[in-house]
Amino acid sequence: MNVQGSIFDDENVIRITLPDGEMDFYPQFFSARESDTYLQTLMDTLAWKQESLKLYGKEVPFPRLMAWYGNAGTAYKFSGNTFIPDPMTPELTEIKDRISPFSAQTFNSVLANLYRNGNDAMGWHADDEPELGKNPVIASVNFGATRKFRLRYKSDHRQTYELALTHGSLLVMKGTLQEYWEHQIPKTKLPLSERINLTYRHITP
Repeated sequence: MNVQGSIFDDENVIRITLPDGEMDFYPQFFSARESDTYLQTLMDTLAWKQESLKLYGKEVPFPRLMAWYGNAGTAYKFSGNTFIPDPMTPELTEIKDRISPFSAQTFNSVLANLYRNGNDAMGWHADDEPELGKNPVIASVNFGATRKFRLRYKSDHRQTYELALTHGSLLVMKGTLQEYWEHQIPKTKLPLSERINLTYRHITP
């Protein structure tokens, strides 16, 4: 059952109000030329790694490549792992400074994910770790192939919402969204090229 969120199109931003959650979506936050340049530069310069998690005693690789960047003291824990950040690159800092005024948040860390093709994905989860604080603001920047972004209500999985995250887009998740909703990037059989997703956040050391 798809939820019909309240949608307000305010020129360059689409404001989406869901039951117990809010999102601001900028489909073309970065120009096509900027987005192409950032995609190639980030692919070439970030320290991409094939991380894994322990599942039933076995090491299972995440179905994507990852890299963690941030200020000192912004270690991040999820899926049984602790990620120690590298200092932000000039491009990551530049992007952060561009999006911060639109997010009403000062970010000090960013998780980068590289989806190499349609087989790479992200499972259901919420960005609700304790170090993010209550009602965190998460800013998601996307470069490369368009991928479906799906949400479902935690206490009623019949309530869902879907959004296409486009090349150069910015999605700001806020309010109580992380408390009440989960999200995922599902696999697809479509022949897709690479996609980089940057999720900026503020971690309390």
